Amino acid sequence: MNYMDENIIGLSIVLPIYNDAAAVSRFLPELFTFTSRQKKTCEIILVDDGSTDHLTATYEQLKQQLPTNTALRLVQFSRNFGKEAALTAGLEQSQGELVIMMDADGQHPVSVLEQMLTLMHTSNVDVVAAVQTSREHEGLLIRTLKNGFYHFMQDTHRFELTPNAGDFRLMKRRVVQALLQLPERQRFMKGLYAWVGFSTVYIPFQASPRQMGKSKFNYLSLFELALIGITSFSQRPLRWISRMGMIISLLALVYGLYIVADTLFFGKDLAGWPTLAAGIMFSAGIQLVCLGVIGEYIGRIYEEVKQRPLYLVDKVWDSREQK
Repeated sequence: MNYMDENIIGLSIVLPIYNDAAAVSRFLPELFTFTSRQKKTCEIILVDDGSTDHLTATYEQLKQQLPTNTALRLVQFSRNFGKEAALTAGLEQSQGELVIMMDADGQHPVSVLEQMLTLMHTSNVDVVAAVQTSREHEGLLIRTLKNGFYHFMQDTHRFELTPNAGDFRLMKRRVVQALLQLPERQRFMKGLYAWVGFSTVYIPFQASPRQMGKSKFNYLSLFELALIGITSFSQRPLRWISRMGMIISLLALVYGLYIVADTLFFGKDLAGWPTLAAGIMFSAGIQLVCLGVIGEYIGRIYEEVKQRPLYLVDKVWDSREQK
């Protein structure tokens, strides 16, 4: 069935962008070639996460190359709110029966998108997610840290995070609506995908080399994202604090009994100052670590109760309204 009514959108493609105008200008023509072959009307949603480059001019140029069955929309934030907010904005703006999220730098191959669509149409699933088969372009340290993070986050009693499965996924409309029902401001999208559930199949893919530019994620931003994920989806650190407190208390009791027995039965004098100083420093260090962990959870609560919007939109450009 061939839908050419622009009010009926078959596929929405969401691209979060931050200072990647040059990469977008190279990647979108390839995406236009793909959408031009689709039977249903498509829309491409560019979410500008506070970019400082010439993305608006790039949008105007690309608009002239649009296939007849494709709409192009540019959503500009008032400032940089982060990729998780940009993804959420794209989902909220989308109107398609199916929604795909991709990186705008060309690392998510269009050929894989075609495979995902075929699998979606030929099987009874709600989500088709792509999993990177190799991360050799990343250093050993970052790969080790990521593997440790995924291992720590697993909660097989409720949901499970699939390692190396990111935002490159195709979803039916009901999955998108379920994600948009989740109200949290501190969003960890990989956790939210797992939490909502629905039938999901995974396909392997190899990320293409970046067409230009460099990744906006560094160790600090990845660490912050990991903290959001842990405090949003895991109570293990809090449980570990309780267990650590019980273990330290038990060790202190055993050591105290040893000191009493050693003094009463053997008459040994206890070297007071070194032992006292070491014990105080150890105890203070443990307390500060525990307070820091608890503070992270309280900080997330503080951000949530303020009920600030996840992002603010400065302007929306739509090729359908500008015709």
